Amino acid sequence: MVDAPGTPPRTRPGVVTLSSWLLILVAAIQVLNLIVALSVVGKIRDVLTDAYAGTSAEGAADIAYAFSIITAVVSLLIAAGLVVLALLNNRGKNGSRITTWVLGGILFCCTGGGLLTGLTGGMAGGGTTTGDVPSSEEIQRRLEDALPSWYTPVNLLLGLVALLALLAALILLALPKANEFFRKPKAGWEPPVPGGAYPAYPSHPGQPGDPAYPSYPPAPGTPPSTPGGQPPSAPGGQPPSAPGGQPGERRDPEPPSGS
Repeated sequence: MVDAPGTPPRTRPGVVTLSSWLLILVAAIQVLNLIVALSVVGKIRDVLTDAYAGTSAEGAADIAYAFSIITAVVSLLIAAGLVVLALLNNRGKNGSRITTWVLGGILFCCTGGGLLTGLTGGMAGGGTTTGDVPSSEEIQRRLEDALPSWYTPVNLLLGLVALLALLAALILLALPKANEFFRKPKAGWEPPVPGGAYPAYPSHPGQPGDPAYPSYPPAPGTPPSTPGGQPPSAPGGQPPSAPGGQPGERRDPEPPSGS
């Protein structure tokens, strides 16, 4: 995975990868369970319509059918969310891990409750009736007669596998190796590279590299100056001498002739 510049690279541990694959497995089971449920939703609606016909709960079949469609859409969204969380967990996003725990905990409770209801007899909660409405045992018996024989075992098996896979995925994300992977890395110190260029300090006035300032033109009769402000020197490094004298000797002006 790619980290921020200046941070050491992180290697994804196997527990995180396995957890992501288990989340994808749970998502696939959600989709498969949705397909199985939609394949029998028509029969369930017909059974409820016949059971509640002529009673005060005659519209219960339509309500149950609408509830089944809403549940199917929610299951599909949960499956998509689990896949997205699995991909984000592989990239080390700690926020996705927290979301996985929250969503996974809710899904675990719902799946466990559904399994418990199926194992204890489904909708059969008692033999009493309310007015002209048939009892829950009667509704359950009609559903078992109308649904295929494989529906209940397959539904329970898919729910059990999804429950165990989800529990394992949540536990794997809480292991120490996973905690180290999801911890925000600290920026590491990078040693200087041999031969690398370093930024130059700004030069002071008078040093090479400073911009040249404009100079004023010399006064009439003034010899041109050399760089540095020194007068031009004679060949051999001696200063220029006055005519007929020694180098550097001062001569008085001669009086005019005829005086």
